[in-house]
Amino acid sequence: MKAARLYKYDDSIPADALKVEEIDEPKIEGPLDVIVKIGAAGLCRTDIHVVEGQWAPLTGVELPYVLGHENAGWVEEVGSAVTNVQPGDTVIVHPLITCGLCRACRAGDDMHCENSAFPGIDTDGGFAQLLKTNARSVVKLDPVLEPKDIAALADAGLTAYHAVRKSVPHLYAGTKAVVIGAGGLGHIGIQCLKALTPAEIIVVDPSEEALALAKDWGADETVQVQDGYVDTVLEMTDGMGAEVVFDYVGERGAEDDAWQMTRRASYHYVIGYGGTVEVPTIDIISSERNVIGNLVGTYNDLSELMVLTAQGKVTLHTSTYPLDAVNDAIQDLNSGNLQGRGILIPEGAAT
Repeated sequence: MKAARLYKYDDSIPADALKVEEIDEPKIEGPLDVIVKIGAAGLCRTDIHVVEGQWAPLTGVELPYVLGHENAGWVEEVGSAVTNVQPGDTVIVHPLITCGLCRACRAGDDMHCENSAFPGIDTDGGFAQLLKTNARSVVKLDPVLEPKDIAALADAGLTAYHAVRKSVPHLYAGTKAVVIGAGGLGHIGIQCLKALTPAEIIVVDPSEEALALAKDWGADETVQVQDGYVDTVLEMTDGMGAEVVFDYVGERGAEDDAWQMTRRASYHYVIGYGGTVEVPTIDIISSERNVIGNLVGTYNDLSELMVLTAQGKVTLHTSTYPLDAVNDAIQDLNSGNLQGRGILIPEGAAT
């Protein structure tokens, strides 16, 4: 099969970062294995960080390997004990392959499984024609849903939804939520906030075009990122800051600005990453503000997100590329020229 593999780490993100080549097809080895024919694979900023080598110390993955952790398609083959899906079913793939037996799995905290594998991060992913995962990771979908329209919800959508889902108890009527970044992650978060909470949604982004789109996605107010924009947001929140701030950027100063826009006893959700959150401990104690990390989401989160998608309450803004053009897509993402989510379509991607 054809796949895009990483052979070496390079923080310059070269034009030939990944090599598209023929490799062996994955095989069913265990009774709960599922092989998915990839209909679409989402390109994520995490893929940039993988190429840069940021994940190498955490995973110890052996190069070369196939990237791609936002995957959707059709079931190609199943192991002998798989009962929840069958060949031909349309599925979206939870990013993690989990054991189902550890305490975290039994509590429904799939992303903290003690025995997990993470296709595209520490094992072969979905920038390929076929992906091996397991029965716990596949969510069966209405066959009218096209993989290219929902693939990025497997991680970007799931991560955005997971953060919003956790914030629901804090965003009652009359509260304000600030969303930093209206790009690939943030545009999904805005829609999830609109669907799940009555909060007033304030979106900040440097792009006028992104802010205009944010209004369509559910933003009540928008603020362009420029000198003094934090003060503008504080004025919009009566000088006190927002009850919840969602940082979908996590670098280039956004992580500092997010903290400045929170109020006492509020919540700063860190979703994007790459920077460093530096907060004096006395500020945390004296104001009882909370900094909360977000790692993808649970199987149930993904299932709930699929319901919102089927209801038309969450849609993806995407740009598609053939798998052979993966390096073009990476360059577009890295340079900021990619609008919404980049979606890779393998050759022959059809049921």
